[in-house]
Amino acid sequence: MTGLLIGYARVSTNDQDLTAQKNALMASGVPPEKIFTDQGLTGTNRARPGLSEAMAACRAGDTLVVTKLDRLARSLRDAKDIVDELTRREVKLSIGGSVHDPTDPVGKLLFNVLAKVAEFEADLIRARTREGMAVAKAKGKLRGKQPKLSKKQETHLVELHYAGNHTTAELAELFSVARSTVYRAIKRAGETAR
Repeated sequence: MTGLLIGYARVSTNDQDLTAQKNALMASGVPPEKIFTDQGLTGTNRARPGLSEAMAACRAGDTLVVTKLDRLARSLRDAKDIVDELTRREVKLSIGGSVHDPTDPVGKLLFNVLAKVAEFEADLIRARTREGMAVAKAKGKLRGKQPKLSKKQETHLVELHYAGNHTTAELAELFSVARSTVYRAIKRAGETAR
């Protein structure tokens, strides 16, 4: 008896589309009702409900199918945990149409190499992101989170606070900000007064 094909697809953001991965999984022979998905979750986040459901659906002799290794895991530790569980449960792994039997020594070696490549790719993406942010900051295009209050509003808030006629909660409501914003404004005013 041959096992079932269980599919798993993931995208990192809610803006991305799962259609291409689902189509590739169906083209690999995975029935649509056996495709489990996660949307808006990164590969480094192991708490993925769709992956948990896919793993739970797998039985001995089944094959877990993914389009690319980085859709399954983005770190060597995560990939190792997943393959260890698949090995323990006697489940094969198909990556982009190539089936790897985690109980076979060659399959185990190939999987570890692929996991290392996926981790390397994730590291490159993080490095490029940091470089891009540094360039944007140097050009003055990355300013961080904008303040809730303008300088004029913050000065007015502090004046009202020192007048003693309003509580912090009232000031927060009056300026439509959180109380923590009021506390920070008062603290900054105290630091500049020194």
